[in-house]
Amino acid sequence: MYFFLRNLSIIEICYILVIVPNMLANILSRGQRMPFLGCALQMHLFIALGGAECFLLAAMAYDRFVAICKPLRYTLIITKALCLQMLALACVSGFTLSLTLTTLIFLLPFCNSHEINHFFCDIPAVLFLACSDTRVNEIAVFLVCLIILLIPFLLILISYAFIITAILRMHSAEGRNKAFSTCAGHLLVSLLHYGCAIFIYIRPKSCYAPEQDKIVSLIYTNVTPMLYPIIYSLRNKEVKGALRRLLKSCN
Repeated sequence: MYFFLRNLSIIEICYILVIVPNMLANILSRGQRMPFLGCALQMHLFIALGGAECFLLAAMAYDRFVAICKPLRYTLIITKALCLQMLALACVSGFTLSLTLTTLIFLLPFCNSHEINHFFCDIPAVLFLACSDTRVNEIAVFLVCLIILLIPFLLILISYAFIITAILRMHSAEGRNKAFSTCAGHLLVSLLHYGCAIFIYIRPKSCYAPEQDKIVSLIYTNVTPMLYPIIYSLRNKEVKGALRRLLKSCN
């Protein structure tokens, strides 16, 4: 679990660095310009890191499934080699799918207005500027999102269906509480990440709502990554104790 958490944190840091510094620079400076290749690179890295995170969250769900449903075989199934393979597969899949999708989008002809109504080069905002028919590109976006978002999310839901069934069969209340505590952080992070991403990307271009998309994008690129350390740290007894002391001092 800590192997996956460490690598999830690294991906999150890189994910934030792709978006936030440029966003802050645009807010603080008058010139809000980005080169064409810079915009393409930002989109590629954003999709790649987001995709890698989606696959990694699915791998973490499988790790929790084995830990709770097959605890006696955990060390035999979840080996260091398997963890490295799942991490490599998550990263390679994310970057490969991202490169394909970014190339398809930036080969489109764009209109005279190159003003992106967004705070970064996001897929719907860039597609909205295209002059030609974008149906093929929209299908490509849908298929990539199906692979990156819906399939891993479905695997997570299936894993948690087995996990919840196994937890409910436990006779010990302490064992059930420990199992729920182990999975609660990952499940909450998964719901936040996939919920926002599915809302933005699994829909046609005709439903594009710039102002609404900017608010949701701001949440999942800035707010939710800040919540992840808090969510996972609340499992730590020392953090819980410090939080209780802080709340008592405030009262």
